[in-house]
Parts: sequence; C-alpha cells; structure tokens
Amino acid sequence: MGRPLKENSLTPQDVVQAAINCLDRDGETALGVNRVAQELGVKPPAIYKHLDGNTGLRRAVALEIWRTYLTDCQSQMTGITEPHTLLRVKAQATRNFAQRYPARYTVMMQYQMRPTDPEEVEIIQDSLHLLQKSLQLYKLSEEALIDVMRMVNAAIYGFITREQQELMTLNRSTDRSYEVMLNALLVAIEYIQQSDH
Repeated sequence: MGRPLKENSLTPQDVVQAAINCLDRDGETALGVNRVAQELGVKPPAIYKHLDGNTGLRRAVALEIWRTYLTDCQSQMTGITEPHTLLRVKAQATRNFAQRYPARYTVMMQYQMRPTDPEEVEIIQDSLHLLQKSLQLYKLSEEALIDVMRMVNAAIYGFITREQQELMTLNRSTDRSYEVMLNALLVAIEYIQQSDH
C-alpha cells in the first residue's frame, strides 16, 4: 500500500497557514487558491475541498490574522491598568503589527466583518472588548462605545495606511505625529464620555 496522497491529509489550517506564508513572502497578490496550492504542492481542487475558492480563502485567512493580532495585543496589555497607557500600548502594538506584517494587516483591515456570521461576530466582540478594556470604558452606552471604536480604528488605520503607502512626505517624525494623534484621541474619548452621561 502506497503513502496517502498529500491532498488527503490536508487540513483547512494547513491551507490557511500556507496562504499566510505566501502573504508574508510575496505580498497580498499571492493570496489566491492557485498560488496557495502551488505552495502546498497540491492541485487547486484540493483547496476547494476545505474552502470556498478565493472568497473562502480570503475570509479564513483574514479571520486567522485577526485572531493572531488580538492575541498579540492582549499579551502586550497584560498587567497594565492605566487607561491612557493601555490605549498607547494597543495603538503601538497595532502599528508594530502592521510594520512587521504589512500584507497581513492589509488583508485583515480590508475584510468586511459581518455581524450576522457567528465566527465573525465573535471576533468583532473580542475586538470591541479589547478596546473597552484598554480604555476602561465599561460605563459607556453601547452607542458611545461604538462611536469611540469607530473613531479610534479610523484614526489608527488611516495613519498606518498612509504611512505604509509612503504618503507622509513632510519633514516631521511620523512617530511624533502618531503620538500627537493618540493624545488627541484621548481628549476626544474624554469628551464622548462626558457627553454620554
């Protein structure tokens, strides 16, 4: 009896990990069934047994990246209790993640999470709870918390995206500008807290 075919021992996690390896090495354009099948040394139909084509592959990879990112942020925030410090640690962890894994960050941030999908809503909730913990916004209404989350995410994502695209060309330290933005966000969050009560 011969060895089992590689296609038969393949798992969805194998496919996702191979896709992430392709992303890290070759960038976002490498995220496709044909490229991942080549990476694994299998034919594309073997991937379709586990994921629904390129759409399913992108979804599975984005969710895995989100989980890794949230775990990474959580580990860096452990033991810190001061809200302003927590926000800065989370914001810096996000920027570091984007700098270390630019293609992963792009895929993660461009994937539209659906609150109707149980797996995706779990990640949305984990992300919301992490922000809530980092800012200790436990007394905010749900609407105000969503406003804060959208504002913080838009500011940090916008900054990192412009930085990755090398659009920050003025003669000013991007590290310093990032710090100024975080300070401004903290003032804005305090305003939302006061308005919410």
